[in-house]
Parts: sequence; structure tokens; C-alpha cells
Amino acid sequence: MYMRILSVLFCAILLFQALVYAQVKDYAMEVVSILASDSLAGRGFVDDGDKKAAGFIRKEFQRFGLEPIQGFYHQPFNIPINTYPDSIFLSIDGTPLEVGSDFHVSPGSPSLSGTFEVVFIEQDEIFDLEILQQKLSASRGNILVLDEYPDSLLDTQKQNRLNQIEQFLTKHPNNPAAATILLTSRKLTWFGSQIVDANPSLRVKKELLPRDAKSITLELNNEFINSYRTQNVFGMIEGTESDSTIVMMAHYDHFGKMGQAIFPGANDNASGVAMLLNLAKYYSENPPSYSMVFIAFGAEELGLIGSKYFVDNPVIDLQNIKFMLNFDLAGTGDEGIQVVNGSVYRDRFDRLVELNQEFNLLPNVRIRGAACNSDHCNFNRKEVPGFYIYTLGGIRAYHDIYDRSETLPLTEFEDYFRLMTLFIDQF
Repeated sequence: MYMRILSVLFCAILLFQALVYAQVKDYAMEVVSILASDSLAGRGFVDDGDKKAAGFIRKEFQRFGLEPIQGFYHQPFNIPINTYPDSIFLSIDGTPLEVGSDFHVSPGSPSLSGTFEVVFIEQDEIFDLEILQQKLSASRGNILVLDEYPDSLLDTQKQNRLNQIEQFLTKHPNNPAAATILLTSRKLTWFGSQIVDANPSLRVKKELLPRDAKSITLELNNEFINSYRTQNVFGMIEGTESDSTIVMMAHYDHFGKMGQAIFPGANDNASGVAMLLNLAKYYSENPPSYSMVFIAFGAEELGLIGSKYFVDNPVIDLQNIKFMLNFDLAGTGDEGIQVVNGSVYRDRFDRLVELNQEFNLLPNVRIRGAACNSDHCNFNRKEVPGFYIYTLGGIRAYHDIYDRSETLPLTEFEDYFRLMTLFIDQF
């Protein structure tokens, strides 16, 4: 009888845990769907996408009972930013291309409108200085098209030279062309810019611009905002016994809109925010002995700006942070997770691996050294210990229009979440 009762209790516990972790993934899917929706405009700096995202996160913090810090949930700061709020049009001999999928505008490009003749620089002409100068002269007031040079033919010297040529064509005010197009067979990815370049430049899929093209029509309007007001978002759970603090963070911003093209940023980094909010919900229901601070950073994609502002203007004692965890790209996990700073804080990393093996959670927990590639870096510079973790494998959508909520699998999200709670509870 006693063993039967124990068996029933054990099954009930397993069922409860399964239900809890299913709810974790369901809530994550809800968060990602909201943050990566068209209504939030890619969480960039057009149509108040960043402000709408920050408002949603703040409301979730409040719903879970997180307290403001020094009376506030938001920490505002200002940035310069180049944006493209209006529709962008590009056609080749009257055939229109799709912005986002067929071509990208370089993020620092200024406005340009009109129809222009085409001047090609072919592969075998790229490194011939005399021909290059002739083509530059012929391109005055026209659009200069630089053919892609095969990687297999590039040694280090040629790669450096090609980089210099591309920098001149896309950035230098002495480029006489009205605009420059760089042909590419690679995946199109986008970034942000806090400056305006001297001339417009674009990357176009190589197969879409034929050698016999005669004219290109371009309608491109940028809006440079010298001082755009954006924000970090944070909330706190007071510890029951200890003054030490665990900080959990994820950046919520993405690249917003390039004209009519939206960059949803489901994996990068709506998924990391989903992990952050799930942990905030969990620990609001399971109060820890130490204080916990949850931070959603803005302007990470522009160069870790939000986290830099936070550590330079801290609202908590940075020296009191016991450990921090930075979540980014949390939406896959087919091949496990990568732990930046794993070799720096090896004892913590080894414990993470032990927990993963003991509870048979993720396929792999990989170690990596220090890398200044996300918001944790600014905390590390202030001697705050911690990990930056991202998932591995699965979809390859990144910094493009295809990083969408409907195709983000959240493959190992429940096990990832469970591993994080097991790890955090060790402190």
C-alpha cells in the first residue's frame, strides 16, 4: 500500500512538472509572437517599435509583481540613428525587386531618387587600378555595380584590397557615383547605423541584376534622428535572506524596418526576452533568498549601447552582483547551448554541465572563452562575473526578414529553462 502511494505521488509530481514546463513553452511562444509581430515594427526606431516592446515588457514585469528600481521600470537614454520610415523602391530595366528579400540598403545610406544608367566593374577588373579609375570616372552621376569576386580566388592581400575598394565605394565622399551596388550570392543580412554615409549603397542578389541591364530606378528616403530617446527596462524581486543579487538580462531591440520590409527578430532576441520573462514569472512565484534583477536592454544591436549606459549609470550596486546571465538567441537548441565565459568561470561552467547530465536535459553544453559580443561584456568590464548563453543548431535565420515567430521552433526551450532554474538555485 505504502509503495503504491509513493508511486502515485511520483507520477503526480512528474505530471505536474510536465504541465509546468509545457506552460513555459506556451508562454514563450506567446511572448515571441507579440514581440516579433508586425505591430511592433521589428522593435527598432521606426513607428515606436522599441517603445511598444519596452511597454509590453514593463507590463509583464508589473503583472508578475516585480518592483521598480529607484521608483522606475524604465531607464531612458538617447542615441543618434539613421532610419528608413518610407517605402523603398528599386527596379532594374523596369522590373521591380523586393526590399529585404532581393536587396538590402546599407544602413548608413542617404536619400536618393531617380533613374540612372548602369556602369559595371567586372570580376577581372576589380584589382586593375587603371580600369577601376576609368569605371569610376564613367560612373559619375550613375549607379556603379561591383561584381562579386569569388572567395576561392581571394588570398589575404586581395581580401584586404577588396575591403579597401568596397569601403571607398560605399563610404568615401570622393566616390563620383550617385550610388553603388555590390552584387552578392551570400545571405542578405542587415545592421543599424548611427551615422549617414556620403553616398547610398545597396547589396543586390547577383542573379537579379543581369550584365545587359541599362537603367536602375531608385526611390530611397532616409530620416536621420540626432537624438532618439529609447530605454532599458528593469524590475526587481527582493531577496528573503541575502543582500546579494543575481542579474538576468536579454536585449529586446532589433533592426526595425527598412522601408516596407520588417525585421521581426524572433530568435534575435524575442526568444531571449521570452526566457527572461519566464524566469521573472517563475521566481515571482518562488521567491529566492537573494535579490534578483531582470533587465531588458535597448540598442544592443547598435553596439551594446543600452548595457553600457546601465553600467555607467547603475541603479543597483554592481559590486553586489553575485552572478549574471545574459540570454540571446534562445529559440533553437538542437545542438545544445554555447556558454561564453565558460572557461573564465570554469567552476560555474562545470556545475552547469553536471546539472545538465544529471537531469538529462540539453544535447550539449559547450564551453567558450571570453567574447565581447553581447551585453554581458559591459558588466564583465566592471568585473561582474557571469555567462552569456545562446542556443545552437536549427534554423539559420539571423539579421534578416525570415527570423519570424511562426518558424521559430523553441526546440529545447523547456529543458533550457529548467537547466537555468537548477543552476540559479545553486547560488
